[in-house]
Amino acid sequence: MENKPLPYLLILPATIFLCVFFLYPFTLVAWQAFSENGVFTLKHFETMQSHWKFSISFWNTLLLTAAIVPVQLVLSLLMATMVTKMQKGRDIVLYIWTIPLGISDLAAGIIWLAIFEQSGFLNSMLSGLGVVDQPTNFLTYQNWWTIFIAIALAEIWRATAIMLVIIVAGMGLIPKEYYEAAEMFGANAWKRFLKVTLPMIRPSLQTALILRVILAFEVFAVVQALGGTTLPVLMGETYQWQFELQDSSVAAAYAMVILAISIAFTLVFLRALRVPKGAQI
Repeated sequence: MENKPLPYLLILPATIFLCVFFLYPFTLVAWQAFSENGVFTLKHFETMQSHWKFSISFWNTLLLTAAIVPVQLVLSLLMATMVTKMQKGRDIVLYIWTIPLGISDLAAGIIWLAIFEQSGFLNSMLSGLGVVDQPTNFLTYQNWWTIFIAIALAEIWRATAIMLVIIVAGMGLIPKEYYEAAEMFGANAWKRFLKVTLPMIRPSLQTALILRVILAFEVFAVVQALGGTTLPVLMGETYQWQFELQDSSVAAAYAMVILAISIAFTLVFLRALRVPKGAQI
């Protein structure tokens, strides 16, 4: 006889965990964002929207995400393809490529700060090559694009491995017979990639893109290390309102905006990369 309560008992710990560490905090933040003295209000969102840094931080966050995620997607696909085709040394190469995944956001920012700062590696290299006569301060408010590029490079270096690991796992599930059949019908390597690999790793691409975009909207420590307040982002403004300006309600409003953007992009990826019925491996 089938034990009907067993599945519910198995998911009970995970359900309790989600309720305690996600649903309950989310409810508190939402209530704080939409209420004042126990009454529903949009005052905190109006305060957030009217502040001069909101629109700047909003567009900076979107621009960083648009610059980082596509590059990471292309790199992770190329790297995953190389790894899956390797006969020897596959595990070592994959391990080396995923080392940045174990480095914290702040540590990654400090590493790239050591490259771009006035006494850093980049200035030393340029001076040694005779390109510049004296060190250049790349990370100043006059060099907004340099700060943007430094943050983008740091994020690409640090977090590409997140997508790489997911895509490698997806490629590993594709049966070799699919490639052999495509090759028999005359498909070259590029066509096999387009017609076999990409369709079959749709679930992996879906997961990788959703996870990476959500994390991109939450970028904070790397921005603080390399740009400080020169390049404001949504998460940085959330921190400022919470700890510097001592207004947790507006900070909660920022958190709700970040959540809304994340949900919107998640729905877009779920729709765009949905897997047709019967197409799963």
